[in-house]
Amino acid sequence: MSEGNSPKTDETNGKRSNTLKMAVLAGVLGLAVGAALYAFSGQIGNGGNGGEGGEGDVGPLASAACAVDEKLRTALDAKAGGHLAAFKALDRPISVGELAFDDENGKTRNLTEWQGKTVLFNLWATWCAPCRAEMPALDGLQKDLGGDRFEVVPVSVDLGSPHKPKKFYRDIGMKNAGFFHDGDLATLNVLKKAGLAFGLPATLLVSDQSCVLGVLNGPAEWHSDDAKALISVAF
Repeated sequence: MSEGNSPKTDETNGKRSNTLKMAVLAGVLGLAVGAALYAFSGQIGNGGNGGEGGEGDVGPLASAACAVDEKLRTALDAKAGGHLAAFKALDRPISVGELAFDDENGKTRNLTEWQGKTVLFNLWATWCAPCRAEMPALDGLQKDLGGDRFEVVPVSVDLGSPHKPKKFYRDIGMKNAGFFHDGDLATLNVLKKAGLAFGLPATLLVSDQSCVLGVLNGPAEWHSDDAKALISVAF
């Protein structure tokens, strides 16, 4: 091989070396992304209750008191369609009885006080446009189904004073659903840690024993036949 061809050979080898390095890097990145997607899909596949501390971790929430009801889970899955297609029934119910928030008078309440009723527990805020849009539907649902066996419990997570969410209630004429407030985001943070909430709005269907049966992250048409059919399964 002539001396004049050497630089060309070195350049070719250099290109091959760079290509090999890029291929190895792409493979490593691919494995990392694949692992992340697998973990995320595993969390969603279990109803979003994987948590952050390892498999089955539900943070400060408890699951021992919540019995698995496969028949009920199957029935909820069967009704999760139409306007409620994003609803996910949990494979393993989680107790949320100790979640605390304030009522309209500033008194601290927790979900154990609603035992005996099925609850649609909704987290919202005035700065969340999808939350604002679905509030009239939640109010309508409470009007139609609310009573001894069911209640809509919407909790505002506007930081600080409840003045702004209370004004919003008045402005849109909320008359049926009660007013509740969590001004330090504690409830939202607990549900995020348990993998039950990813943002706002977040809505949980809670049994009459304070166990989360299923979740829906994002807005939904709650004042609809689809919603009523799904919720009625839990009565």
